[in-house]
Amino acid sequence: MTELEKGPLGRRRGRGARERILGASQQLFREQGINSTGMDQLCAVAQVSKRTAYQHFAGKDELVAEYLRRFDPEVMPTVFDRADLTPRERLLAAFEMPASTPLCPYIGAAVELHDPEHPASRYAREYKTSIAARLTGAAREAGATDPEQLGEQLALLIDGASARTRVLNRESWSTAKAIAVVLIDSALPASSAR
Repeated sequence: MTELEKGPLGRRRGRGARERILGASQQLFREQGINSTGMDQLCAVAQVSKRTAYQHFAGKDELVAEYLRRFDPEVMPTVFDRADLTPRERLLAAFEMPASTPLCPYIGAAVELHDPEHPASRYAREYKTSIAARLTGAAREAGATDPEQLGEQLALLIDGASARTRVLNRESWSTAKAIAVVLIDSALPASSAR
């Protein structure tokens, strides 16, 4: 490999640049926020030139949207796919978050961007709508009298627990789960609730 083919730290140019950019965005957007992270800093951490970054992403807006799309989506969706749990237990499992769980990146992005038509804001909205729909589906399976209402209530409670945990720098998930038990049990017929 010639010196011209080498990038920062002696790596071959172009190989894995997109993944390095996304990895850097996940790190920096999480640690310091979207608005506080500039493309110069992002490129430095990703070890790519700005030209390379803009070859992979038309601009920061596109990068932010892809960051949200690629954010680890396994936390919530896997809860709904657990066959070992009853529908009621799946609803409650959505509140079993580790104390170290940071602010939901979808909430963080929507708050920072201020523009409901920003590609990342639209994606965050779609994601939050899909989580509420999954909660509604599990509520329906559990036999809730009004599954749509219960799904929305639980989605709101999850978002509130995420924000409160971040603001207070103190775990709020156990309190949210206790509230969820009350909501779920009052929404289920007596024969379904524990």
